[in-house]
Amino acid sequence: MTEHFEVTFKDANVVNSAKYKLAESIYDLISSVVSAIIFVAIILVFFFRIATVNGDSMVPTLTENDRLLLTTASSVYNYGDIVVIHREGEEALVKRVIATPGDRLDIDFEKGIVTVNDKVLNEPYIAEPTYLSFSDGPNFPFKVPSGYYFCMGDNRNNSLDSRSGAVGLINEQYIIGKMVIDISDTEAK
Repeated sequence: MTEHFEVTFKDANVVNSAKYKLAESIYDLISSVVSAIIFVAIILVFFFRIATVNGDSMVPTLTENDRLLLTTASSVYNYGDIVVIHREGEEALVKRVIATPGDRLDIDFEKGIVTVNDKVLNEPYIAEPTYLSFSDGPNFPFKVPSGYYFCMGDNRNNSLDSRSGAVGLINEQYIIGKMVIDISDTEAK
């Protein structure tokens, strides 16, 4: 009895075509991943920054060394936004926007009450009522001028902010970004 063996030869073009398709798929995958990394890097560089909290003026909301992700794409800031302020030659400040351009602001330092546009602010984020005033600060009540913001720390009685002549009203050009998220919450402390 004779055994028969069948031998099949694959066409070289078919083998090369399969290798080419595999190489093309790998190239497409790598190209997509690299493009995505570059896109994310561009977004982070041009639209976001990271800032570190220095001091305790934002306690209890933020504490020393908390790291914040800021968006730099915004130029409109609203009541309650946490912003980073940087004036040339001075240390950056992290504060909360209390009054925006055109708002009428009043602070009753005896009662610790802040009023904007004749409405008492509900401020569950503050450490304690606003009793600290500065002799060189603005006279209340007053209207916030166009292009400026009134900002305070959440730790009102331990915060150098717009109540002080040393800081004063914040020119919008000095706000470098507003907080998107406290990224320290996602890291191990």
